[in-house]
Amino acid sequence: MMEDAIPRYVRDRARDLLMMTDPFAKATEAGLLYRECGLADFHQGQIALRTEPVQHIPDPGRPARPELVPPRDLPRRITHTQAGRNAMAHAFAHIEFNAINIALDAVYRFDDMPPGYYRDWLQVAAEEGRHFLLLADYLAVHGCAYGDFPAHNSLWETVCATDHDVMVRMALVPRVLEARGLDVTPAISEKLQAAGDTALVAILDVIYRDEIGHVEIGTRWFRHCAEARGVDPRTTFRDLLNEYMQGRIRGPYDEPGRLAAGFSPEEMADLKAMEAETLARLT
Repeated sequence: MMEDAIPRYVRDRARDLLMMTDPFAKATEAGLLYRECGLADFHQGQIALRTEPVQHIPDPGRPARPELVPPRDLPRRITHTQAGRNAMAHAFAHIEFNAINIALDAVYRFDDMPPGYYRDWLQVAAEEGRHFLLLADYLAVHGCAYGDFPAHNSLWETVCATDHDVMVRMALVPRVLEARGLDVTPAISEKLQAAGDTALVAILDVIYRDEIGHVEIGTRWFRHCAEARGVDPRTTFRDLLNEYMQGRIRGPYDEPGRLAAGFSPEEMADLKAMEAETLARLT
């Protein structure tokens, strides 16, 4: 690629993609931006610079469909019928579409992070885009498309609640919301395997492997922020969970996946203790 094709202000490009409404173009362009930036010298300011002040984004670019509804109004995601698996694949596609936006926002939003931080989140955006396209292909094979089923907006609402602090964002989005995907995927894959849907299982295998890396990226940059501020990562994470996620920490946990993604055994023990406290309050 010619040098003049490399964007000078990568964070502005990330915002442009964040506001793009076509999910297929967004997924494709996220991959292209990451590959372009692989040629750029991040240490020369191409990542850290931007031309406009960072703005709060209450809603990123999205297509007119899917209709956004409360989670309780979503269709059942059963595995023993193709219609149920289509609804499940659509839900996964919506998560991956949101994950592209989350990664792009992490690039755009936060100042004064090391160059590797921006490279990491551009990689995440590219991989989430690939996941979305895999799921969109699956839906197309089965006569559906992204937007055919309703979806919810809870994930982006949590992103907005962490706009003010990169450490809080790294703690709560990759290490809580995205890590939850690690917890539930193995059991879902087993049900899909029993139903004979090897195509969707293969896609979930790709997503699971990549998501371990994404949660590890969040873990690594959360700890970087905590150590830079002179606070203990373990107690800080626990405090943030109590402040923002009270009553929402629930198992079961995929311990092998979480440990591979950088969780410590002590943090896993903390999660289980918090879950037990929540259950005790409810009984």
